[in-house]
Amino acid sequence: MTIKEITNYLEMIAPGAFQEGYDNSGLIVGRPEMEVTGVVVCLDSTEHVIDEAIAKKCNLVIAHHPIVFKGLKRFNGRNYVERTIIKAIKNDIAIYAIHTNLDNVFRKGVNTKIAERIGLVNTQILAPKQNLLKLFCFVSTDKSDVLRAKLFEAKAGVVGETTDLSYASLGVGTQKGSGSGQVKLEVIFEAHRKNQLIRLLQENLSPDELVYDIVKIENQNPHVGSGMVGDLAKAMSPLSFLKKLKESMRIDCIKYTRLPDKNVKRIAVCGGSGGFLLRHAISAKADVFITADYKYHEYFDADGQIVIADIGHYESEQFTINLIFDILSKKFPTFAPASAESRLFKTEINTNPVNYL
Repeated sequence: MTIKEITNYLEMIAPGAFQEGYDNSGLIVGRPEMEVTGVVVCLDSTEHVIDEAIAKKCNLVIAHHPIVFKGLKRFNGRNYVERTIIKAIKNDIAIYAIHTNLDNVFRKGVNTKIAERIGLVNTQILAPKQNLLKLFCFVSTDKSDVLRAKLFEAKAGVVGETTDLSYASLGVGTQKGSGSGQVKLEVIFEAHRKNQLIRLLQENLSPDELVYDIVKIENQNPHVGSGMVGDLAKAMSPLSFLKKLKESMRIDCIKYTRLPDKNVKRIAVCGGSGGFLLRHAISAKADVFITADYKYHEYFDADGQIVIADIGHYESEQFTINLIFDILSKKFPTFAPASAESRLFKTEINTNPVNYL
């Protein structure tokens, strides 16, 4: 099995195009065609994790956080990033990161995992993205069914869990001296598939038939975006909920704003640094917003409208390791723990750089 086979599957769940502009998800070190001897899943690909991969004879580290966020000009080992990259290259170990693209998907995403652990129901994306386009193309009636099927196969007409969505209107296409029956096909698709769909049209329509429009639409994609919001099965007192949160997320410390004199039920979450979503959480009428990395003055922005609960960056995303591990073990059973010689491991290294006394 090659690295490309594994990463291609992960990117079917969380396409690289869904990552934020500042991010660096993808294969950071290594060759896609390299045969995989074993995988270590972690939150951060530090030097100690590379040592762990060496000890376990694994040549692929899959991390949530990219070890490299910006360009490196020298490799002198002067900091932990350079040292980690040098050690990985020297030992022929690949590093792959699946970061904000995994944050931004509803199904099998980071925030879905958090929501599951704290028992949220009726969940939905907190800040959906507008990443949908619409394709209009014209095709003769005798070719329309075949072309529609190929568009569906290329993942056009997919919104969330709903597939094979299209609209067709019958008309007459004319040219000088003649007219013939034509179908106008309309399908919605995610923006990162644009070039793929244009190639499909070019391959299946003659130059005379190749007439199409692609337009941006304002519809939000309910299955792609930042954060998540949902409901507790039963309303709880704010303090009882925070105690449950500590237990569910296995954390020692929560920093939070003033608690209201009423029960809480609607909860917003964002793994990692989610302060940018506060206004979305308030608009969604959430009683509590769970995230991390708040600065002192930012807590005032709760302004009595919501409880901000900062549980720590590592703590909020620690179960992403389980998420990635489960995704891989179900798809690739030869790597699964039940196999005679498991080649898929969850890191034993706690990479949290923050300690509490």
